Amino acid sequence: MNYLYLLINLGSFSIPFLYSFHPKLKFYKLWKPLFFGILINFIIFIPWDIIFTQNNIWGFNPYYFLGITIANLPLEEYLFFICIPYACVFTHFALLHYFPKLELKQKLSSKLGLILSLSFFCIATYNWDKWYTLIDFLLASILLLIALIKFPEILQRYFLTFLVMLIPFFIVNGVLTGSFIQNEVVWYNNQENLSIRMFTIPIEDAVYAFSMILINLIVIHFYKQKVQ
Repeated sequence: MNYLYLLINLGSFSIPFLYSFHPKLKFYKLWKPLFFGILINFIIFIPWDIIFTQNNIWGFNPYYFLGITIANLPLEEYLFFICIPYACVFTHFALLHYFPKLELKQKLSSKLGLILSLSFFCIATYNWDKWYTLIDFLLASILLLIALIKFPEILQRYFLTFLVMLIPFFIVNGVLTGSFIQNEVVWYNNQENLSIRMFTIPIEDAVYAFSMILINLIVIHFYKQKVQ
């Protein structure tokens, strides 16, 4: 089933893309800053991905992708960094449109953000010999600090919308890590992570997703501030 990874990407992307033109949502108006957010994702995550793949920290099952590779990564992996952030950011703004009061109080949000940032930093430094854990949690800690200092209002909403996004996350990432199929699409070297799994999903993947989406939200919020 060498088209499975492609189907996961396109399936995640298709409905959010079609609904981007909904007259009430008009998500297409955010395409410009979202493009730059995705570009930053590429700059950060693609080199990370290439290095980790080359060093067998994780890898890809050739049975589930088309066989086209660029710098040792499947073409579908590049599409992942377009399709999944697009779907997640769309979900964030769709939720805010239909539930405009969906936000935490600023004090609670700031405390939660600070606790998470410090916790992620401690986990990263304590596990400095586990490369996925170290880089993953350190990036999340830094991004949370940036958001706390510059864009605290993002976290007031994002903490709640991310909880909703965990539902499709468990489905999509579950498939990628082998929850519903015979073998995983993406495999992990457990010596380089905490070896804590949510079903078949390494806990690092949830933090990875949190950072990937937050980068896009920061870029979009920055863009909105500049054009106002």
